[in-house]
Amino acid sequence: MTSKPMSRRNKAFALVPIALLSGVWTASLVSASATANTASSTNSALPDGTTVPNAAIEVPASVPVPGVIAPAVPQGAADSVVSGASSNGIPSPALAAYQRGAQIIDAADKTCNIPWELIGAIGRVESDHGRYGGNTLTDDGVSKPGIFGIPLNGKNGTQAINDTDGGELDQDKVYDRAVGPMQFIPSTWQVVKVDADGDGKRNPQDMDDAALATAVYLCSGKDNLSVRKGQEAAVYRYNHSQDYVNLVLRIMEAYSSGDYTAVPSGTNGSTSYSPSYSTQIDRSYKVAKERKAKAAKAKAKAIANGTYKGGSGSGSGSSGGTSGGSTGGVPGGTSGGGLPGGGTGTGGTSKNPVGDVVNGVAGAVGGAIGGATGGGASTPKPTPTPTPTPDPVKQVLSYADAKAKCIAQGISVLDVNGLATCIANLRN
Repeated sequence: MTSKPMSRRNKAFALVPIALLSGVWTASLVSASATANTASSTNSALPDGTTVPNAAIEVPASVPVPGVIAPAVPQGAADSVVSGASSNGIPSPALAAYQRGAQIIDAADKTCNIPWELIGAIGRVESDHGRYGGNTLTDDGVSKPGIFGIPLNGKNGTQAINDTDGGELDQDKVYDRAVGPMQFIPSTWQVVKVDADGDGKRNPQDMDDAALATAVYLCSGKDNLSVRKGQEAAVYRYNHSQDYVNLVLRIMEAYSSGDYTAVPSGTNGSTSYSPSYSTQIDRSYKVAKERKAKAAKAKAKAIANGTYKGGSGSGSGSSGGTSGGSTGGVPGGTSGGGLPGGGTGTGGTSKNPVGDVVNGVAGAVGGAIGGATGGGASTPKPTPTPTPTPDPVKQVLSYADAKAKCIAQGISVLDVNGLATCIANLRN
């Protein structure tokens, strides 16, 4: 069935209802949605039931910010960013989100043909793949503590956009701010928001949701994003800056010039997708849910074992660092990660040389745990040279003491096989 041709601005959006907007944003979006019931969609449904808009979304997703090409790229840094563009700089959860977003959207909209590298290039310039402004992209792909742009209050060369979301997304009840790793203006997010990973939320700080929402935005309308003309038009709609468009497409080409489909080494596993877009969408959807559940389970286990190395370092760290190193003859452990906290481990002395070693190792472990939970660094105390005492009886270490000694030797608790071998050797 065909529908009567209409202008791009008057074609209907086929997404969820749009929230109350303000100013020119309200006029643009409401005008576009007024004919929603008269336009027919030829696109398949996305995982959460929404569809790709038939009409090109003209209101921008993000806006130019004075002094920078994009939030994560200062003026003058374009060449260095392009020269360093490779998959080694893309966190595994972000890479998976970009690839899955392209696969899902190209299965839903056969005319779009968007490459994942284009989505990834926008993620790079907007937020350095979810890590801009001191943020960390978690194993389940969420930027924490959250990425929020500057107030769009009309000052310092910004465009004035009054609050449209009651501060729900951007924590600002006066003016709008761009939010999340793809830096969506809240009013535009209401148009393209999608639950890409089946967690029941449409979260602009979640790279899975944000990457697919970016694909929805770019694929709205009839542009073919496999060719330069279509890419330029779509990216310019996303951000009305020609410098922005040029940089995004240069980074896209850099990502496309090599083998960037493999998950970077040293990162938690995620799924890489082939260029074939015939794979069932349900499979992608399921993989995303499984990855988030696996990451959450691994985090809970690490916390329970005292081995979790968080980015915030908000714990006290005092018990691990102090109690571990108070009696040992070996210096206490060092920071296990995070920001400075309260943990301190100090070396001590003992008349028992075996006790010196074992308790000293416990000090190292205590300091490491204190660092991992609260970021505390231990303070070593000078260690006297113990007087050897003949001991014809072989000292058999407990499992816990052997594990502590292996950790003190530099074997990571994440190296399960290496740690098990070391413990067995010490106890035999």
